Amino acid sequence: MTLKERAKQLKTDIPAVFLALKKRETPWTAKLLAAVTVGYALSPIDLIPDFIPVLGYLDDLIILPALVALTVKLIPADVMAACRAEAEGMWSGGKPKRWYYAVPIVLVWLLVVWLIVRVILKAG
Repeated sequence: MTLKERAKQLKTDIPAVFLALKKRETPWTAKLLAAVTVGYALSPIDLIPDFIPVLGYLDDLIILPALVALTVKLIPADVMAACRAEAEGMWSGGKPKRWYYAVPIVLVWLLVVWLIVRVILKAG
């Protein structure tokens, strides 16, 4: 599978994972990972901001595809196939932007900042 084909598959798999999240047949572990994956994919804020040279694009090139691949492995094949068929062209106008998907990412960054400040204050 070429890189272009994988990118196209990823564009179909993210909405399919979103649909699988709602299916009763999807195991709870897959649902949990699917929620994280979809939340991260739709979040307008990245875990690693894009303005950081090289590292900023790691989430788009490595983290998100890895999350999607792991989630797809946890979803039963028949459920995933049905969701892929249903998701074909679902987000053809681009991914929807929802600010509330950014909340977990903002919370992670706030936790990191809080831990750094705490370490600095203890050291001083």
